[in-house]
Amino acid sequence: MEKNQSLHAYIKEELLDRIKSNKYKKGEKIPPELELCKEFNVSRTTVRSALNQLTLEGYLYRKQGKGTYVADQKVKQTLSSTVKRYSDQIAIQGKKAKIELISINVVPATEILKKSLGVKPKEPIQRIERIRRANGEPTQYEVSYIPWDVAPGITQEHAEVSLYGSLKNAFDVHIAKTTEHIEITLADEIISTRLECKEGLPCFYIETIAEDDKGDKVEFSRSYFRGDKTNFMIERNYPPNKE
Repeated sequence: MEKNQSLHAYIKEELLDRIKSNKYKKGEKIPPELELCKEFNVSRTTVRSALNQLTLEGYLYRKQGKGTYVADQKVKQTLSSTVKRYSDQIAIQGKKAKIELISINVVPATEILKKSLGVKPKEPIQRIERIRRANGEPTQYEVSYIPWDVAPGITQEHAEVSLYGSLKNAFDVHIAKTTEHIEITLADEIISTRLECKEGLPCFYIETIAEDDKGDKVEFSRSYFRGDKTNFMIERNYPPNKE
């Protein structure tokens, strides 16, 4: 155990290592609390604290009166440069992806949309509300805003596949750059309903501005990802050192 590391944090880390190394397999029941107490020589309160944290983070789940089990692996998504669609990234992990459209409507540009998209006041903007699912479970709730002039008349058919792919194939709009800001937020009433989770669940929040190959801003989006179902990979390439 590292210096200044609390007992429950140490136990959580040990159990997480067992889950990630597949010692505790998906769907498998982990040892009961009392057995873990004996193994780590700690109180039941300490073990329970570690298990509660792993449950909150989506690595474990409880069955009433039966025990604690290893949850399915979190959906992995890439934040670094990638041309792979959501469905492709999910398929690699052996899961079935689905994009579900909630609504498409046209709204007047607000102050935040004027600033984010560089549009005029009250300019017509298409608001596209979607949910992404993996094996039927919601992992991402997204609201995208695209100016009408950029891609007039986006349909359900366009929205229930890769939106960037639809912009390219149907409207000749080529996404060349995205700028993303990520932070942690807590699920409110709307987010918890869309993501089918409890209010207050920690979620990743990503705000994105997309630009086309001319440098024009063509999309602004807000996305919420279940923290217990999703993790992200960032890959960086560094140029070789030059003397």
